[in-house]
Amino acid sequence: MAMKMDLHAIIEQMETGEQDAALAALQSYNKEMNQCFTFSSEEKQDREHLGELVLGFLNGELQPSCQLACLETVRTLTRDKLCLKPFISRSAMSTLARYAGISVASAAAAPDHSKPMHGEAEGEGGATEGESGESAKEASRPSENADQEVIVEALKSLCNILLHNETGQVVAADLQLIKGVSERLKQCHDSPWNQEVRFFDLRLTFLLTALRVDVRAQLAQELHGISLLGNQMDATLGLCWPNTLETARPGFEGVPPEELPPFSRDQTELAMEILKILFNITFDTTRRKVDEEEAAECRHLGAILRHCLMSRADGEERTEEFHGHTVNLLGNLPLPCLDVLLLPKVQQGSIEYMGVNMDAVNTLLGFMEKKLDRGHKLKETLLPSLNLLTESSRIHRETRKFLRSKVLPPLRDVKNRPEVGSAVRNKLVRLMTHIDTDVKNCAAEFLFVLCKESVSRFIKYTGYGNAAGLLVARGLLSGGRDAGIYSEDEDSETEEYKEAKAQINPITGVVEEEQPNPMEGMTEEQKEYEAMKLLNMFDKLSRSVKEHTLQSRS
Repeated sequence: MAMKMDLHAIIEQMETGEQDAALAALQSYNKEMNQCFTFSSEEKQDREHLGELVLGFLNGELQPSCQLACLETVRTLTRDKLCLKPFISRSAMSTLARYAGISVASAAAAPDHSKPMHGEAEGEGGATEGESGESAKEASRPSENADQEVIVEALKSLCNILLHNETGQVVAADLQLIKGVSERLKQCHDSPWNQEVRFFDLRLTFLLTALRVDVRAQLAQELHGISLLGNQMDATLGLCWPNTLETARPGFEGVPPEELPPFSRDQTELAMEILKILFNITFDTTRRKVDEEEAAECRHLGAILRHCLMSRADGEERTEEFHGHTVNLLGNLPLPCLDVLLLPKVQQGSIEYMGVNMDAVNTLLGFMEKKLDRGHKLKETLLPSLNLLTESSRIHRETRKFLRSKVLPPLRDVKNRPEVGSAVRNKLVRLMTHIDTDVKNCAAEFLFVLCKESVSRFIKYTGYGNAAGLLVARGLLSGGRDAGIYSEDEDSETEEYKEAKAQINPITGVVEEEQPNPMEGMTEEQKEYEAMKLLNMFDKLSRSVKEHTLQSRS
């Protein structure tokens, strides 16, 4: 009840129109509500009224301290998804965009999707129709406000609106906020903006691209988002380029990746936001042809991502999160661009295979194994890295042969089933019977590609029982090889495998102890009965398959 009385008192102070009285009231409210994220429904109308009054103040001439107090109040009020009515009008969002420094003049003529709606009055948001037009005109001018605290509060408010309200998302797209924020993102080298402004610029961009398909396409194509955000990442991480598509850090050229200092918390925080935005705008690049310019941008980005993959953040948990976003984005790049993972020269301490630097591929394998061992939410955590390794193996011979040497080394253990054991192969074979179809198929596909899509080799390493699911799906139960293009290298067999090959059960993939004859001790009549029983079972199965086939065709 006391809180309600306080809110009424604050509204009364705001209604006087005096800045000093409003400032004192809002500062008191902001201090009390700073950590409030849940709101009572009883005060909904009062909060909406307070929002209208605050927006009215923001459309006038205010001293800097009052600007900040008003925007802090807006930020608090926009946390309540049921109380956003005052803030989703074109007028209100134009005002917030102006204070955030991202308003765009060309957006002024677009329609207001929030008026009238569900009986809302014209000129909502604490302004009359005339005032609303004036504020839209004023909002079209770029902000000259140098107070970065004010900019941050306005950006936070816009982020809250986008997160909670679809109408706000439509208005943000119409106001071309993505253009305004992109202009500021271009100032990435020698940026005058502090960490918070840069972070919330990126968070706003992430929300716009995550929630609006049209904005996603606009940033990717019209605003050259891959290049823009690649430059942003370059500047954030402080990279230099000794050669084309070869990254380093100034003062650490030629230093092995494991000896590089970790990125700071601020660097990693910004970098992960950039990675998430890039993921949004590159989501379809693997599904379509890219032109020469876009392919060059993707390869440049791939070189930066390789550096991210080989670098550490501040702490193991943050490093894993950073690498997770990096792997997700690598999976979106066009397959031919993944050769950048193999381009750096082999240096002292590098992992070399067939004359190629395999540091990045080995790191990817280690990342995948870590997710595999954890076994938590495999579809979300394991599949991005497993898919990436599969596609890299399919397109790059050196990558495939290196991974095969690690995952499917020459087979020596013929006594234990393929799914039994702690080797990577054993863990992946176990996944081939996982309850989740996507996980099961992805694990099988990876091993199948490492076997050059050879059915006999696949069965050799996994057992026919485990392999059957993929082989049925591919129509390869009768053997042979799928349509992949692979070099003709020999499948070396160990002496242990050669000696036991004839005794290996192809279903289980191991040498099994000789089983007693199940018909031993039976009379001829019993044998005949069991034979007829088996024959009837085969007949029933055959008819069932035929019926299923006819039904599927009809």
